[in-house]
Amino acid sequence: MSQSAVSAIGESELQALDIEPHLSLIAELASEGRVNRQVKREAIDAIIESGFMRALLPKPWGGLEATPQAFFRAHLRIAEQDMSTAWVAGIIAVHAFQLAIMNRQALDDVYAEGPNTLISSSYNPVGAKVEAADGGFKLSGRWGWSSGSEHCTWVLLGGIVPGEDYRTFLVPRTDYRIEDTWFAYGLQATGSNDIVIDQPVFVPEHRTHKRLDGFNCVHFQANPMYGIPWAQMFVRVVSTPAIGAARHAVAAFTGNAAGSSTDPTKLAGDADITRRVAETLNDIDQAEAVLFRNFDHMMARRQAGEELELMDRVRWRYQASLIIDDMTRAVDRLFEVAGGRSVFDGSAIQDIWRDIRVARAHVANNPTAFARNFGAMALGADNSDAFV
Repeated sequence: MSQSAVSAIGESELQALDIEPHLSLIAELASEGRVNRQVKREAIDAIIESGFMRALLPKPWGGLEATPQAFFRAHLRIAEQDMSTAWVAGIIAVHAFQLAIMNRQALDDVYAEGPNTLISSSYNPVGAKVEAADGGFKLSGRWGWSSGSEHCTWVLLGGIVPGEDYRTFLVPRTDYRIEDTWFAYGLQATGSNDIVIDQPVFVPEHRTHKRLDGFNCVHFQANPMYGIPWAQMFVRVVSTPAIGAARHAVAAFTGNAAGSSTDPTKLAGDADITRRVAETLNDIDQAEAVLFRNFDHMMARRQAGEELELMDRVRWRYQASLIIDDMTRAVDRLFEVAGGRSVFDGSAIQDIWRDIRVARAHVANNPTAFARNFGAMALGADNSDAFV
């Protein structure tokens, strides 16, 4: 981590987000979660105990209001143990930030039973049907990829309001069912199953969030942190796990070398091996440096009461989308020379290789459209992305 990133994290926040005592348990439960296609409840409970799930929740509702830098530092540490667990934990935890910039009543509704209430999501509106109703909307449909949904009692669902625009709809567990559809070749433990609402349910206006309100950074919180665009927080929770996973791959690679029947010191004299390790470590360091530099900039501007430049926001969105491709290349570099044992089921480096490739399927991790928008703006065109 860069020195600037470290300096941006207060000691009290480091203590409040004390994930370190729970890391060994997270690592220990990872393989069982992969087999069961769900992160173990014991791992979720340990993450809750660390404070991570309420890190971004406003203090009046029992949250910590930790900085993004503190949040993502803990997120990286979880990902170094298991990418699936980090994927689930980050996505669930970041929803507290979205709730913080919604209507106050939405916060009251969700956190009435305590600050560790968990929320999943599925933002793709393709399978949604929305109808206007008195005081709100009628919502039904099917949504995929709702990671960690079995652990949650609320869900945020995307939909298009006819004649208006995209909104997110906040729905309680009593109004939807979860269909077991997650049979994937990586990130198995994320339990990213489908959310189904067979018959239209009523969603009051205060439990909805307009995409343009997110774009315009509308919020009522005193902490200027909530003036950071919602999109900048969310896109990072689906890319940052790959950085920690790549670091995990380095540890697995060096661990395999140490346990090899071949003298591991000979690898230090192999120019190809040492180059691969050096390049991979450097890729990880660069990815972390950009992550924390960008949030340092956002926080500094917001704390000074200044707006964030749109060009910066578009650039940050593009940089977040590059992480999976960059970390895939980094892990490939090691996997190619990881030896015969890496091809067998249960190989840690193979599991990471698979996990990162599944993460690439998330729309936020496909850089094509974001590169076009960034490049076009650099050439004088208008921004075409409202999720920045």
